[in-house]
Amino acid sequence: MKLSYIPNLICLGRIMLVGPIVMSLVRERYEAAILMFVLAGLSDGLDGFLARRFDWRTHLGLILDPLADKLLMVSVFVTMTVMGLIPVWLAAAVVGRDLILMAGGIAYHFVIGQVDGEPSQVSKWNTFLQLIYVFGTMLAAAGLSFHPEAMTILGYVVFCTVIISGVDYIVLWTRKAIKNRPGSKQ
Repeated sequence: MKLSYIPNLICLGRIMLVGPIVMSLVRERYEAAILMFVLAGLSDGLDGFLARRFDWRTHLGLILDPLADKLLMVSVFVTMTVMGLIPVWLAAAVVGRDLILMAGGIAYHFVIGQVDGEPSQVSKWNTFLQLIYVFGTMLAAAGLSFHPEAMTILGYVVFCTVIISGVDYIVLWTRKAIKNRPGSKQ
C-alpha cells in the first residue's frame, strides 16, 4: 500500500461513521453521536492535512473528501430534522444547495469536462458554521448547555451562508462553463 492512500482510507472511515452516527441519533444516544461526530470532524482535518503536507493528493481523494463531508452533513441534517431538532426550512436550504451543486457538477462534467477546484472561502465558512450548528444541536439534545437563542441566531447565519455560498458557486461555475464550453476560443 502506498502512503498516499492514507487520506483516502481516512475518508472511507469517515463515510463508515455516517451510519452509526445516524443510528445513535435515532436511538437518542446523543453522547455517542457527539463523540463519533467529533471523530469524523477530526478525521476530515487529518486527511486534509496529510494530503497537503505530504502531497498525498489523489483523484480519488478529490472525489471522496467532499462526498464524505456531504454524506455526513446531509444525513445528520435530515435525521435531526425528522426528529424535530432542526427546522425544516434550514435543512431544506442545506440539502437543496448541495443537490443543486451536485447537479451542476455532474452537468459540468458531462458537458464541459472534469470538475476540479478548491472550495471557496464562503463555502468553507458555511461548512464550519454547519458543523458548529449540528454540534450545538446535538449538545442541546443531550441536555448539555447550549443557549437556545444563540442556536436560533446561528441557524439564521447558517441559512445566509448556505444561500451566499450557493450563489457564489453558481456564478463561479457558470463563468467557467461559458469560458470552457466546447468550441469556445480561450
